[in-house]
Amino acid sequence: MYKLIGLPRTRAFRVVWMLEELGAEYEIDPAAPRSEEARSYNPSAKVPILQAGDDFIIDSVAIIQFLADKHGRFTFPAGSIARAQQDSWTQFAMDDIESPLWFNAKNTFILPEELRSQTAMKACRYDFDRALATLETRLGQKTYLMGDEFTVPDILMGHCANWAQKGANWELPAGPALDYFDRVRDRPAYHRAIEVRGRYEG
Repeated sequence: MYKLIGLPRTRAFRVVWMLEELGAEYEIDPAAPRSEEARSYNPSAKVPILQAGDDFIIDSVAIIQFLADKHGRFTFPAGSIARAQQDSWTQFAMDDIESPLWFNAKNTFILPEELRSQTAMKACRYDFDRALATLETRLGQKTYLMGDEFTVPDILMGHCANWAQKGANWELPAGPALDYFDRVRDRPAYHRAIEVRGRYEG
């Protein structure tokens, strides 16, 4: 039994999705980001945190990769060329797709109002659109990022697509990237994760 600490509307959603893909048993402690409870596990007070036995793991990417490795699913073996390519996609998801979303969020509601920048927000959308074009080129005709195999970075991409559409209110243009995002989010485990998230909203 795993314990997931963090509200599912945050990056903790990625962990819920992976746990649902794995069919693993877990419980949720819906600690809010920047709460004292979150800070007791992570000095930055960020969520999610995963408790596995007596150990605690922070950072959503580290958590879902740990789960994939531990269960031997949705990942390629460490040290293989395929794993290096998979990790390249993970870095792309974080550096090119999530980064402008996160910086946009900072300038929308996270930073003190006097530090927010409308110009930075426009730059974020510009960077995001460029990343989508790169995604389409790299993806080509593949079903998922690594071909027929659904892997860790597909979860990251699917979550970022939600963030863009529902968090940043960015319209995603029709095309291969949107088709890919829709395909990733048509998985049964994704819909179960959405149901779990709904229990902690309102």
